[in-house]
Amino acid sequence: QVQLVESGGGLVQTGGSLRLSCAASGPGLSNYMGWFRQAPGKEREFVAAINKDSNMTSYADAVKGRFTISRDNTKNTDYLQMNSLEPEDTAVYYCAAGYGSPWWDLDREYKYKYWGQGTQVTVSS
Repeated sequence: QVQLVESGGGLVQTGGSLRLSCAASGPGLSNYMGWFRQAPGKEREFVAAINKDSNMTSYADAVKGRFTISRDNTKNTDYLQMNSLEPEDTAVYYCAAGYGSPWWDLDREYKYKYWGQGTQVTVSS
């Protein structure tokens, strides 16, 4: 059993930055990790993903150029650096870990086996 614990959320003004962390506990390393978010009244959506070797990343169009995903396998932790935040980025952010093939569908929820409890990010205008 793997547990994922997110941290780093909070309240920030438009244009500000936050860094989310997702610490994984349990045996082994996931093949890939991802971040999703859910805004009030909306469905959960993909934000970013990274494979185990950190040589492949994927981003939603809405965050490209502003968000950066990374991971530190020595700490079994991945990070989401969020810059130039906008009110539209306000959401609960979830990290997730998967063990299947990292070559496709990393933007799909079904690829992920374990999920964190979520951390709130609020961007004020």
